[in-house]
Amino acid sequence: MADTSLSPRPMRAAWGWLQSPWTLGALILLVVALLDGANFWPVLTFAAAALLSTSKYILFAVTLLAYLKATGAEALVARAFVGRETRMIFFAALLGGLAPFCSCEVIPFIAGLLALGAPLAAVMAFWLSSPLIDPPTLLITAAALGWPFAIAKAISAVALGLFGGFVVKALRGSELFAQPLKNEPIKSCCGCGTPKAEQQPNWRFWQEAERRDTFRKQFVENALFLLKWLAFAYVLEALLVTYVRPEWIASLVGGEGVVPIATAALVGMPAYLNSYVAPPLLAGLMSQGMSAGAALAFMVAGAVSSIPAMAAVWSLVKPRVFATYLALGISGAILSGVVFQMV
Repeated sequence: MADTSLSPRPMRAAWGWLQSPWTLGALILLVVALLDGANFWPVLTFAAAALLSTSKYILFAVTLLAYLKATGAEALVARAFVGRETRMIFFAALLGGLAPFCSCEVIPFIAGLLALGAPLAAVMAFWLSSPLIDPPTLLITAAALGWPFAIAKAISAVALGLFGGFVVKALRGSELFAQPLKNEPIKSCCGCGTPKAEQQPNWRFWQEAERRDTFRKQFVENALFLLKWLAFAYVLEALLVTYVRPEWIASLVGGEGVVPIATAALVGMPAYLNSYVAPPLLAGLMSQGMSAGAALAFMVAGAVSSIPAMAAVWSLVKPRVFATYLALGISGAILSGVVFQMV
């Protein structure tokens, strides 16, 4: 029998297992147990208690998301890109944070809109607001950081979309946005169907067997996804609270002024994991001295520059438009943090 121990498939499977949040969290706890046994139980109980306190938000979030997917409510988003350009920008920025899209669905959806002539300004508004907030993220943020912070993030998402949309609208006659699309055909990376404006949602999804199956599948998948990432996030938060000195955080992103906020935005770009890990992580940082404005800037900048968000933009448009997307996202993140700090 041939030796398959070094074949690509088992190696990829092993590497994927090592990258799992479950595995990483367990390895972190194991390292704490081996190197600092006295703090193992406090770290474990902190993470477990935080996850338990968030469980009601997780349950509501996954139920809501499964309901939206089963009813086909995301089809309503396509209708935001019909009509006058100014109206489109407003609706795109608002609905970008409410649409239950996976990162794969955004790519063919936006490609279809651009191919049909939807203005880049409205598409940019949707792109900038979409990674920042959705119903599950709003609830997880509220659970970790409180409703004032969650509401500020939701407002920032819409405001960033409007900011980017109207900037692009004002500059649409420049060479920067001439022929923004790449020529390659864009397909979904996960086989997800893309919503169309003519599709009608069925709010009583339980009347159709296929929609009931969609609800069950989405509920299980999203519950497992949220649980694994939040468990990992709360382990990281426990480590921050236990081992990171408050004065370190305060010296970098604490205090008043624009500099800590801009620093947090720039650090958030490479350091951001995803919208479910960030709130617990920031809760730990804020307890150590991070300012509220810096935390919001970190979250906004990190979401815009996360791999799924950037991949969706990079796969469709030319580099100059992609650079504009990042510049709008970072500047908007800093402005959001400054305003939130002032309030």
